[in-house]
Amino acid sequence: MRRTAPAPAPARRKQSRTLLAAGTASAVAAATLVGVTLGLAPAASAGEFLVNGGFESGSLGPWSCTGNSGSVVTSPVHGGGYALAAAATAGDTAQCGQTVTVAPSTTYTLSAYVNGSYVYLGVDGGGPSTWTPGTGGGYQKLSVSFTTGATQTSATVYTHGWYGQGTYYADDVSLDGPGAPSPTPTPTGTPTGTPTGTPTGTPTGTPTGTPTGTPTGTPTGTPTTPSPPGSHALVGYLHASFANGAGYTRMADVPNSWDFIDLSFGEPTSVTSGDIRFNRCSVTDCPTVESDADFKAAIAAKRAQGKKVLISIGGQNGQVQLTTAAARDTFVSSVSAIIDKWGLDGLDIDFEGHSLSLNTGDTDFKNPTSPVIVNLISALKTLKAKYGQGFVLTMAPETFFVQLGYQYYGSGPWGGQDPRAGAYLPVIYALRDDLTLLHVQDYNSGSIMGLDNQYHSMGGADFHVAMTDLLLNGFPVAGNTNNVFPPLPASKVAIGMPATTNAGNGYVAPAEVNKALDCLTRLANCGSYVPRSGAQPNLRGLMTWSVNWDQFGGREFSKNFDGYFRR
Repeated sequence: MRRTAPAPAPARRKQSRTLLAAGTASAVAAATLVGVTLGLAPAASAGEFLVNGGFESGSLGPWSCTGNSGSVVTSPVHGGGYALAAAATAGDTAQCGQTVTVAPSTTYTLSAYVNGSYVYLGVDGGGPSTWTPGTGGGYQKLSVSFTTGATQTSATVYTHGWYGQGTYYADDVSLDGPGAPSPTPTPTGTPTGTPTGTPTGTPTGTPTGTPTGTPTGTPTGTPTTPSPPGSHALVGYLHASFANGAGYTRMADVPNSWDFIDLSFGEPTSVTSGDIRFNRCSVTDCPTVESDADFKAAIAAKRAQGKKVLISIGGQNGQVQLTTAAARDTFVSSVSAIIDKWGLDGLDIDFEGHSLSLNTGDTDFKNPTSPVIVNLISALKTLKAKYGQGFVLTMAPETFFVQLGYQYYGSGPWGGQDPRAGAYLPVIYALRDDLTLLHVQDYNSGSIMGLDNQYHSMGGADFHVAMTDLLLNGFPVAGNTNNVFPPLPASKVAIGMPATTNAGNGYVAPAEVNKALDCLTRLANCGSYVPRSGAQPNLRGLMTWSVNWDQFGGREFSKNFDGYFRR
């Protein structure tokens, strides 16, 4: 991250990174669902399209649930003797769906009775969805209507919970429309046994991709209700150790829009010492700076509100090279001291410049051998183990260190390439289960090749879509199809953007920000680049440099984010 405003057009020989994947095929409109429709239903008599919508067969079929998360239970039920129970975990929303035959250009109504926290009902493939933040212990009816596309002959309906919210229940799910193949099923009697209400096991790690059939978002507009906790997040860097033209912002004055607040920066006493120090901005440089006691109290207050406050290590001036085991151990102890002193949630890695590079011959990102890579991975795993599951770990690499890896990795098989190319990939890969968020800096970047094998440049939505798509879809490293960097879950990915024209090269106006979000999350408003990874409604959000520059710019960036996600 740059402390000072960039020059108007700096010459950078670095090539830019690719974006998180969020799209699939280009011909979506003809085969997908079109928004929520009021009226226009055909005059033919309506009927039921779902099989076992009340789960009265005593088993799931023909429903299927991700991660074996679903089961049939006898209590609580809405009607009859059975209901669906599905257990959402930290890595799985417990989505249960059924595919049915439908008629083209026809209006249908999907409804269900649900019980639990943050329960969703919707139609896959670009169709509408609705949700409830909680049902108060009883059942609540959810309902959406949709019209099929001109050539559409099938639809998948689903219900799901939300990450870490536990078990939800669904009953009497119905898809009503003209010309149904069969009447609504009726109860078949009382079961002879009680199925278990929860899965038989809990995933031991976070999945390496987004769940199959993840809901594709709201139709024809943004939700009028707030997103579930953790579903979308805004990440900002707070200038805590230095002054520049953006001005000083006290911790207590950081607006509530910011979900992750990264204290910038912790820096090493020397490049290779591993000894990280966090020195707050002086009264001389920042006349309005608060006392240490007030700063710490404000951090505690933010955390009490559910915000995450991290120490960010590195930045433009903080080169960190953990070349030895001693430097690794010093890094762990010194970072721990900062976290403990200020009562922080965790750590953000913002290694830039020459902090990370790959030694000649280090060509497999899954099995790195370069000391600065191996020692950083070891240090971060040690910190995670020390602080436990609640430890927050984020990363903010430049595109040169991530997306450029699609073309080049390290010095290459014959040497001669920049050894920093793609150097973050082994770190991300090794820590993917421990990683909370990856937000690549999609700014101050050169042109980067996307999965369409075309170069993309800063300045519009397409660049952010192409770069993010690389992360969400995965890619062959250095073009080697036998060495593929796997996709990251969308819930672990945010897009890095500058808050204002002063903050960094690559600023885009709110309209372009929203176009990128539309394309990535809903496959709507896409430009020349269509994501290969499909619609990703669980894309975590945005990161910006910085909180201070956003304040300086009248909060354009954060207000637009809040407006887009109706927060």
